[in-house]
Amino acid sequence: MSPDPTPLLPEERLVADESPSRDARAKGPASPPVHPLAKGPVVPPARTAEGFTREFLRELNFGQGVSLARSTVNDQYLALARAVRHYMMADWLETARKRRESPRKMIGYLSAEYLLGRQLGNALLATDLTSVVVEGLASCGIELATLRAQEVEPGLGNGGLGRLAACFIDSLATMDVSCVGYGIRYEYGIFKQTFVNGRQVEVPDSWLSLGGPWEFPHPDRAVQVDFGGHTEQYVDEQGRDRTRWVPGWNVLGVPYHYMVPGYRNGVVNTLRLWSARATQAFDLAIFNSGDYAEAVRAQTFAENITKVLYPEDSTPQGRELRLQQQYFFVACSLKDYLDQTLPRGFDLKRLPEQIIFQLNDTHPVIAVPELMRLLVDERGMDWDEAWEITQQCFAYTCHTLLPEALEVWPADLLGKLLPRHLQIIYRINEEFLVKVREAFPGDELRVRRMSIVQDHPFRAVRMANLATVAGVKVNGVAALHSQLLRDKLLPDFSEMWPEKFTNVTNGVTPRRFIRQSNPQLSKVITDAIGVGWVANLDRLTALESFAEDPEFREHFRRAKQANKLRLRQLLKVRDNIELPEDHLLDVMVKRLHEYKRQSLKLLHVVTLYESIISGEVAADDITPRTVVFGAKAAPGYYMAKETIALINAVATKINADPAVKGRLAVAFPANYNVTLAETLIPAADLSEQISLAGMEASGTGNMKFTLNGALTVGTDDGANVEIRQLVGDKHFFLFGMSEPEVSALQAKGYVPSQVYAENPRLKRVIDLIASGVFTGGDRSAASPLVDDLLYNDRFMALADYQSYIDAQARVDEAYADPEAWTRSAILNVARAGFFSSDRAMHEYVERIWKTPLGH
Repeated sequence: MSPDPTPLLPEERLVADESPSRDARAKGPASPPVHPLAKGPVVPPARTAEGFTREFLRELNFGQGVSLARSTVNDQYLALARAVRHYMMADWLETARKRRESPRKMIGYLSAEYLLGRQLGNALLATDLTSVVVEGLASCGIELATLRAQEVEPGLGNGGLGRLAACFIDSLATMDVSCVGYGIRYEYGIFKQTFVNGRQVEVPDSWLSLGGPWEFPHPDRAVQVDFGGHTEQYVDEQGRDRTRWVPGWNVLGVPYHYMVPGYRNGVVNTLRLWSARATQAFDLAIFNSGDYAEAVRAQTFAENITKVLYPEDSTPQGRELRLQQQYFFVACSLKDYLDQTLPRGFDLKRLPEQIIFQLNDTHPVIAVPELMRLLVDERGMDWDEAWEITQQCFAYTCHTLLPEALEVWPADLLGKLLPRHLQIIYRINEEFLVKVREAFPGDELRVRRMSIVQDHPFRAVRMANLATVAGVKVNGVAALHSQLLRDKLLPDFSEMWPEKFTNVTNGVTPRRFIRQSNPQLSKVITDAIGVGWVANLDRLTALESFAEDPEFREHFRRAKQANKLRLRQLLKVRDNIELPEDHLLDVMVKRLHEYKRQSLKLLHVVTLYESIISGEVAADDITPRTVVFGAKAAPGYYMAKETIALINAVATKINADPAVKGRLAVAFPANYNVTLAETLIPAADLSEQISLAGMEASGTGNMKFTLNGALTVGTDDGANVEIRQLVGDKHFFLFGMSEPEVSALQAKGYVPSQVYAENPRLKRVIDLIASGVFTGGDRSAASPLVDDLLYNDRFMALADYQSYIDAQARVDEAYADPEAWTRSAILNVARAGFFSSDRAMHEYVERIWKTPLGH
């Protein structure tokens, strides 16, 4: 008996001895014999300066078509990127060969965004080529730093969700876990943030305008994706009643590969991103008639699907485009796996043995009915058999505690775009509610809460409920978040299926966020405990004893000062911002949302300013402090954009006031991204993690700051709880209400105007803002934020204000003792090894995916 066929990995499609398509495989061995050299392992370029230089010049001459003497910096960067890519490609193909010979269950990571950051530095670090490249480029009269500065980071993500996905696929490659990341190749990213008169203005992020050397397009592997139309009933050849989807229109999904290298282990995984194209891009007859715009209408319409990340959805058209995006990339990904990765004749009953799809939040959940449609409608399976398989092929990660952030799609919209999928969802729901009624007889309110389909205030599909019903596991992303997920967000599901729920606390990759972004601290660590910590962050515990070593503390402080200098140099060139020297660097960088409470940080800044100009405190008695903000607001998020405008107004006033010069400064560089984070985070002294308790799922910025030697001022929210428990209360500035206290105050009835009236300092601060002193005398400019704080304050900034001010006083006191501060910073680093994404991936493998680690 011959062994069962095993799936082909996406990387294998590039190997010379593989046939080019599924259709070709079906036809049998009709191609001519393969040359013996094509059957062996791919030989990489020589890992010497001379070998690299030869590869670089070949790319410059034959790839870019220019001589070294005539080349531009961009020519040189593109040639460098492709030359480095050649080294990874050999490992990419070798990884595929090994997995083909020893197949393992694969992870299909479905995520709407991947915030990758620049690729060159990561590739050089992973392949250990930096010294070779530096020497090779020097022989050509080129500095590596010049070419690294030319790179534009991919516009494929926005915030923590996308950066987490990027960290996870990095760790899976480092652990040699078979994984393909699936997502969307956004042509213009989310947007590039600029400030005009202090207000956010969005412009396109043209990250591909000078070339994308890290991607491999494969138009020959395009997948057709259908939309619209209607369904019809028929009887199949076995006499079974069946439903077919008759779509109204379709587009093509063209795959682009990115290589994901593991850390110096010879493993390279794949990130596969989909770009939308029209099935018929150009109508020559219409063009010849003179209607040029109509001739390319289909192409324009199709390409809109992958133009931008998270299109503004305050309009019906925007909401429809978002749903198109979500279905487009999961339909491409599932079809790709079933039709082009699995071998011909594979028994789909064994599908759960070969693949599990991880749903990174609710964006990809439409994959559940899509897999059912593929199995039932296209592969002829019975419904019950297909549903049993589907329930073993998905796991769901929830990334929120805000009920409004759990996606709900109107049934009318789903029925218009995906009529067959809506039918499938209805049937899944009907059968599920039967089980709910059996488990909880007579409890119709529970049935309504758990239903995948809501009827009020409008008929819609609750995607989180669908993911929970279909997923083999549901996980939160921090201990507190997972508890609240079970107890408050999805309590009925937790009671019905307690075994489905688990926690995996988030993590970050130490390769990018310490080793690559903080070479000064990395050297200090490596000199003390060796190099093994880069791939095993638990080894940082060995640093604890060094906290008592005065010489080590001095080296640690010097690394921090070097990072501050690097940041000052960057912001001067990037934003024309001049940071003061020798200040406590107080940093709050994260997506702008009211629950993250940038407004509370702003109140603290104004409190410091007001205390000086009122004469309450002498300027010389204030700890010199520079506050740095970084945040983008969603284009349609009014209050977030008003907050940005007010922060910039306050910054302008404070930075120009001689009364606080040298003691207090505020900076808000535009367009915060991974590239800026890699310089800003290592320089920070204080990390602001001040969301209302019970609102933040986890956070990963908090982990990055801790691992880079910043102390945290924060609430007991998200992963802050675990950070505080690990680093110790003495080395964490805790403030604010706990989650139970927040709930109690909400139940009692929170009146922010009463807090304002009872706290004289808070009243002076808010009155100062309302007076127009920061807005050129225009009282109305600050009124949206002031009125919201006084009469709404949904996220209780005023309730936590005094506790926050008191915590900042403790920060000033601690910072006044450099030795004690440095000792705390070292202990923060030493005790934060838990927050590696490698650890998180081990837990996913063990608790959720049940797939073996690499050999």
